[in-house]
Amino acid sequence: MRHPVVPCEILPETKARIDQFAESLREAAPRIGEHGLSNAEFWESGLFGAAVERLRGQQAASTAIKYGFVRSILSQLKIAGEIAEFDYTGTGERHDFEVIYPDGFKVAIETKGCLDGNNTNIFLRPASADEFVIWSLCQNPGADPRHNVWSGIHTRLGAEVIHRKERVDTLVVWDMICGTVGRPCPKLVAEPNRAVVLSDGKTVPPPCLYLFPRTVPDARNNPHPRCWSMNELRFASSLSRVFGTNATEAVSVSIEVRMSGPDVERMTTFSVNGSIIAQSGWTKLSRAR
Repeated sequence: MRHPVVPCEILPETKARIDQFAESLREAAPRIGEHGLSNAEFWESGLFGAAVERLRGQQAASTAIKYGFVRSILSQLKIAGEIAEFDYTGTGERHDFEVIYPDGFKVAIETKGCLDGNNTNIFLRPASADEFVIWSLCQNPGADPRHNVWSGIHTRLGAEVIHRKERVDTLVVWDMICGTVGRPCPKLVAEPNRAVVLSDGKTVPPPCLYLFPRTVPDARNNPHPRCWSMNELRFASSLSRVFGTNATEAVSVSIEVRMSGPDVERMTTFSVNGSIIAQSGWTKLSRAR
């Protein structure tokens, strides 16, 4: 990888702030609460580790904040007249949201976390969808966005698309931490007036959009399919118009495949406005688990 595939990054000061707070929390832990244990008994009991694991599980399992962010964005699209309706479908379907355009065009949205986990591999494009969107919402300000996007696209999504012949049209990388103190957005640092205020009062930066191949790559029959352009994708175009992602900022994700003896190999190329910003080497198809 020669160039970052996403503009934001985990800043040294953010990492230092997290590390310092974690150390302060560890030092204060024996004095928190009414457990009635001495300092030695507290650490021997494993109470601190168990509490941390419980909080991690609760955070990972919590979808209310993520879904709330998606709903606020979709509501803004509806207010702007871009879409007609949207519905939460997560309780009965593999995907989480359906977006309906005034002409009946349907977009299915599957929400994910930080993209570097096994959950990224689990998706199913519904047969009724005209477009299929995966939306990464990372709730961890200590995560490295550049690692997550690279890992999520090359190691996970790309491999699944090839192996399962399951087309993904657009990846949206955009969440409730984007543009905050925990994860400043370089787009707003350069141009603060690009921020959009949602109807609920929250200010958001333009989203990062990744445009995937129009068809499923196949080593024998379709080794290097063309990527979608922004104006060919309804949902990406709607986000661009309402939230200000320029067409020249959208990243094209080209996936090329070939046979190497009995193995399938793939190469992922990230391009912006026709210029390559990052590229993998040829990688044997091995689905991340």
